[in-house]
Amino acid sequence: QVQLVESGGGLVQPGGSLRLSCAISGFNLDVYDIGWFRQAPGKEREGVSCISSSRRDTYTADSVKGRFTISRDNAKNTVYLQMNSLKPEDTGVYYCATITRCPGAAKYSGQGTQVTVSS
Repeated sequence: QVQLVESGGGLVQPGGSLRLSCAISGFNLDVYDIGWFRQAPGKEREGVSCISSSRRDTYTADSVKGRFTISRDNAKNTVYLQMNSLKPEDTGVYYCATITRCPGAAKYSGQGTQVTVSS
């Protein structure tokens, strides 16, 4: 059974940092590209960042470039999203998902973790 479980979200002040984790089970992470997506209230889900199975290719949306960094540890079956210099507009539910290629649409995703940036 394919399962992705996000964690690490929370409430943080503007300028703060969070590290999201995506724990994956039920399939071999080595062969999958993985993406992080987010959905703000009243808005469509958008792609934030992704990383290929080989780690050679990454993508980061312009809105978070220079602030967010994606990484993966296949031995731990975990993908991370380090988020620095957070802004109120980064608020939303963050999801990790398998994708066909990086960048690309989500296929299997988790339940998400809430990130709220507010003073």
